[in-house]
Formats: sequence, structure tokens, C-alpha cells
Amino acid sequence: MEEIITEQVEQEQLDAHALEKEEKFDRWRHAVGAVLGPLCAVLIWFMPFEGLNEEAHHLLAIMSLVAIWWITEPVAIPVTSLVGPTLCVVLGVVKVKSAFAAFASPMIFLFMGGFIIAKAMMVNGLDKRIAYGIMSMKWVGDSPRRIFLAIGLACMICSGWISNTATAAMMFPIALGLLEAIREMMAANGKVIDLKHYKYATGLMLMTAYACSIGGVLTPIGTPPNIIMLGFLEELAPEAPHVSFFNWMVWGFVAMVIYFVIAYIVLWKMFPANVKHIDGAQEFIKSHVSALGKWNRAQINTLIAFLVAVTLWVTPGILSVIYGSDAPILKDYNKLFPEAIAAMVGALLLFFLPVNAKKGEMTLHWKDAIAGVEWGTLLLFGGGLAMGGLMYETGLSDWIGQGIKIALGGQPSEILFLSIFCVAALLLSELTSHTAATNLIGPIAIGTALSLGISPIPVAVGIALSSSLGFMMPVSTPPNAIVYASGYVPITKMIKSGVIIDIIGIFCVTIPVVLLLVKYILGI
Repeated sequence: MEEIITEQVEQEQLDAHALEKEEKFDRWRHAVGAVLGPLCAVLIWFMPFEGLNEEAHHLLAIMSLVAIWWITEPVAIPVTSLVGPTLCVVLGVVKVKSAFAAFASPMIFLFMGGFIIAKAMMVNGLDKRIAYGIMSMKWVGDSPRRIFLAIGLACMICSGWISNTATAAMMFPIALGLLEAIREMMAANGKVIDLKHYKYATGLMLMTAYACSIGGVLTPIGTPPNIIMLGFLEELAPEAPHVSFFNWMVWGFVAMVIYFVIAYIVLWKMFPANVKHIDGAQEFIKSHVSALGKWNRAQINTLIAFLVAVTLWVTPGILSVIYGSDAPILKDYNKLFPEAIAAMVGALLLFFLPVNAKKGEMTLHWKDAIAGVEWGTLLLFGGGLAMGGLMYETGLSDWIGQGIKIALGGQPSEILFLSIFCVAALLLSELTSHTAATNLIGPIAIGTALSLGISPIPVAVGIALSSSLGFMMPVSTPPNAIVYASGYVPITKMIKSGVIIDIIGIFCVTIPVVLLLVKYILGI
């Protein structure tokens, strides 16, 4: 008993020391970035660069400031996304219409429609019905291993359609409730456990966080990096084959399943349960399912709107399979219902499907819809598209691409090129948000690919998938931060498990999926 207490005290001291170091590093990062960003911008502005025109030269100076501030975050990341285009106008690099045109990109409205549908699912309880529906299946029972699997499946499936953050926030209390059931069961059997030092508690929390991030790769709207890279492809490589919602779902599904299997095996091996049954687990789930009551009109309407959007999104893929990718019917459909319009049709239906026609109550209120839109993410997305587009227009991306080509000693192989940018996206997403990392690396990778005569689609998809593998640090993704706040996840354990899954995921899943599946589906 004394040995256990000693181990717990040592672990608490280790965790406190690690947390203190992390907080100190963040303060240092913010302070250094606040000074280093403007300093680098000024130095680059006045330094001569061979082969770089004036507009591209000045844009490079502004981009250095934006890049450093995205990484170090002396101000909020969305604010930095507005600083870039604003400075481009103030300093005479481009006119105001060119600087802010990207904020009206159709991809913005695809994401906005997805946000509104997701908010309706949350407000009307459809997300909880899906989550508890999975948890209450007969095969789950009271087995810790199956509950571990079911929690991961519920997180993964939900986060493919609603934000990873919202999914983690929803599933977090469910996981906490199940852990409390374990603690009570153990106490009834005369065994007192401290959940902060209970392996299974750590594993369940990490599974909740990791599965939310893994599920995000399923669809273009599942996580910001996906839609950001699709936006960059449309802006910077309009002649490249179009990546449809259906295309993404095919390789996203394969990557998601394999990522999940890897995470499940690694976490269960590292954090197994020491009991075979969790007494009270089934009752806990059943009580929450009963509390949801019967399906109401708002939930049915939300499901209808969601299914309409999904149907419109996947129809082009079905038409392509039946009639071929060059069929007139497919071209006509894409003119009428591109992905952004499909999202907006589903979102707008929520304001027209009545819950109570006599009182004029609709499925979703405008105030709820406004609260559901992550405006900071949209601003970050728009700012990234704006800066990426300007890099292409001014020739800066081509200049950077040629520099990378020289640094690599000539024309690199496609697998080397892909590996470099995938690893860079992963490492950067561990230091800052995966959204900011994608915004920073995306235009450079696509511009470099174009200048080297390489298809930009594989590297774009690779970056999006890699940035979702930020499993090492609480700052990497919001789901990581949410479960870390529980106190059940020592930062050392998160780093150790995250490193293993990151390495296996990027080299055994991301790169093979991109090189084989993506290229095969698009025929590039």
C-alpha cells in the first residue's frame, strides 16, 4: 500500500512539473513571437532577394509575420488571419478586393452550412441519440473492453459530421460517468481506487480525445484542415481534378478505420482495465437513453435536413460510378448543387421545417444558429485562403518551390516530397493548432508541387490527414485539451501514446493511403 501511495505522489509531482514546464513554454512562446514576428518582417522587407518581384518580396515579409504569429500565438489565431490581408492592403501589395475576396469563397459557406447542421443536432439532441444508441447496443454490455471500443466508435462517427470539439464535449461527461460507475463498483468490493492514477481512466479519456480527431478525417467538413486544403486546391490549382465530397469520404473512411484500429490497440495495450465487468454500466447508459424520451419533431426534422445534405453531397459520386466522370448529367448536377450549395440547402431547411406551425416555431432558431457557427475558424480559413491565393498570384509560391527544389538537390521523388510535407504538418500541428498549421504549410506545399510538375492533390490530402494526428500535446487539438483538463491524463502518458500513434499513423496509413488510394480514385 505504501508503495502505491509513493508511486502516486511521484506521478503527481512529475505531472505538476510537466504542466509547469508547458505553461512556462507557452508564456515564452507568446512573448518571443510578439517580438520576433515584426522583427523578421522588417528584416525581410529590406533584404534583397534574387528573382523575387516587389509584390512577392513584400508579401514574403508579411507572410513571415503571419507564420510566426500563427505558431507562437501572441494574439488569437483568427486575429492574425485578419492581420495578413489588412497589411497587404495598407502596405500596397494588393488592392482591397484581391486581399479579401477569399473570405467569400464557396468553401466558407460549405463549412458554415456544416456548422449550422451540427448545431441543430446538438440543440435538438440528435447527437446524443446517436452516441447513446451506439453505447446501448447489446454487444457492448458491461465489458470494459467493449465499452472502451463503443466510446471510441461513438466519438468517431459523430465527429465525422459535427466538430471534433463539440463531440469531445458531448462524450466527455459520458466517459466520466462510466468511470464513476467503475469507482463505485470497486468501492463496493472493498477496493478504493484513485481515478487520477487508474490506467483504464487514462485510456478511456485518451480514446475519447483521439477518436474525435480520427473521425474528423471522414468527410471534408469533419475537421478544418480538410476543408482548408480543398479550398487551397480550388484557389491555387483550379486545373487539377476536382475532389468531390464522395471522393474524400472513400479514402477518408479507409484512413479513419485504420487510424482507429491502431489507436484502439495501442491504448488498450497501454491502459487495460483490471476488471472483467463494470457493474452499473448498463444501468447508467439505460437511464440516459430513457431520459432522452421518444423522438420529437425537432429531432426528426434535424435528421431529415442532415440526410438531405448528405444525399446531395454523395450523389455526384454515385452518378460518376453509374454514368462516368464525364457524363452530362453529372456536369449539370454539379452546376446546380456544388458542395457548398448542398450544405446550405440542408442548413436552410432547418429554418423552414416547423416544430409547431401554429406558433411559428421552426427546427432551429437563428440565435442558436449564430452561436453554432465557429466564426474564428471561418476567419482563420478565409485568412489562410487569402494569403495562399496572394502567394500564387504574386509568384511567391513558385519562388519558394524552386528554392525547395534546389535544397533537395533537384527533382525529388513523389514519396519523398509527400513525406516531407506530411511530417512537417504533423510536427507543426503538435506545437500549434492543426488549423493554423494547415494554413501555413498548405499553400507552400501546393505551390511547390505545381512548380515541380507534381500533382498537388496527394500532398494536399496528406497534409490534411497528417494534421489530424496531433495526439501528443494538450495544445494540439481541442479534444486533447478537454480530456487533459479532467486530471485523469498525465501529460507524460499523452506524449508517449501520442508519439507511437503518430509515427505508425503517418508512415503506415497516411502516406500509403495518399499514394495508392487517392491517386487510384482520381486517376492521377
